[in-house]
Parts: sequence; structure tokens; C-alpha cells
Amino acid sequence: MAKYNGAKCRICRREGSKLFLKGDRCYTDKCAFDRRPYAPGQAGRARKKVSDYAVMLREKQKVRRMYGILEKQFRSYFKKADMQKGVTGENLLALLERRLDNVVYRLGYANSRQQARQMVRHGVFTLNNRQANIPSMQVKVGDEIVVVEKHRKDPVLAEAQEVIARRGCPNWLEVDAPNFKGSVKALPQREDIQFPIQEQLIVELYSK
Repeated sequence: MAKYNGAKCRICRREGSKLFLKGDRCYTDKCAFDRRPYAPGQAGRARKKVSDYAVMLREKQKVRRMYGILEKQFRSYFKKADMQKGVTGENLLALLERRLDNVVYRLGYANSRQQARQMVRHGVFTLNNRQANIPSMQVKVGDEIVVVEKHRKDPVLAEAQEVIARRGCPNWLEVDAPNFKGSVKALPQREDIQFPIQEQLIVELYSK
């Protein structure tokens, strides 16, 4: 994704929802969205008439920013989801969840998706005993993600694992913390994604 150097909390406030871009901080009372749950800027608190198109656009932007991908790539995911059997919106979310950087985050090896993406690019993990440094790689059932031995003493990993111990791991993944590895037990289902997303709005937006 193109690098964003601004305040991450402004993104959450703009989208009107917690996107958990700052990891564990988002679960504490320091979260800026909890303290100021309105859009940034002088007119942030003003009541505005919102069109149906704006609602759909904001939903798409919210999901795109949560997973940290650009518009062109997001549209590509939608096209793939639309070509698959089943419900397009659910297919889209499953494709996003199966990104390697997201799986690393879900397993608890990173405190945020952005941190997970950086760790993947730096070669911290192997996928099925092969080096994996492409964040967008799609995992499948049976895949095993392992922390490279020389990175196992990294304090970032220890901190992130403490966080996941409190939050828990999704049912479709299995983590083996003592051995620094995780595996994909099943494909992610819609009920595994607890974040409030109205994926049908995204489908309607791209169907126009």
C-alpha cells in the first residue's frame, strides 16, 4: 500500500468506526475514536445529509483502509470474488482475510496489520517451509506459517503474543505459541469476521 504518514486515528474518525489501525491501543481508553467519535476538522460535528452513494462509498473505504490496500487492488479482489461461486460480499471478505499479512496479524505475531505487513516484507516468516515476503499471498487450508528462528527473540513478537492471548485467535486458524508457528485449519467464514461490515453495500457500489 502507498505509505500514509498522517495520524491513523483520523482515518477511524473519518470512517466513523474503529479500524484497529494502532493495535492494542485501540482497546484502551487512549483510543482517539472513543474520545472523539466524530469526523476530524472544524465541521466534524456538523450534521450532514448523506446520500445512498456516500454511504456505500464510506463502507468500501472503511474496509479498504482496515486491510490497508489501494483502490486498484481492492477492485481486483472484488472481481475475483464476483467470479467465485457463492455470495460475492462474503467471498470478498474471505479473500481479504486470507492475505498473509492479515493471517500474521490474526495469529498474534503483530500488533496491527501494518506491522504485520512490514514483518512479512522483512522475511520474518516462512510459509510451508519457504520464505514468504509478499503480504498479499493467499493462504489455503493446511498452510503453516512459522517465525524464522533468528527473529524469535524479537520483543515485538512477545508483546504481540501477549495481546492475542487476551483477544483470542479466530476459529479458522490455530496458533502454537511455544513453537512460534500457526496453521490454517479452514477457510474463513462470514461469522468469523466480527468487525461490523456491511459488505452488501460494497457489492451495490461496484455493481452500479
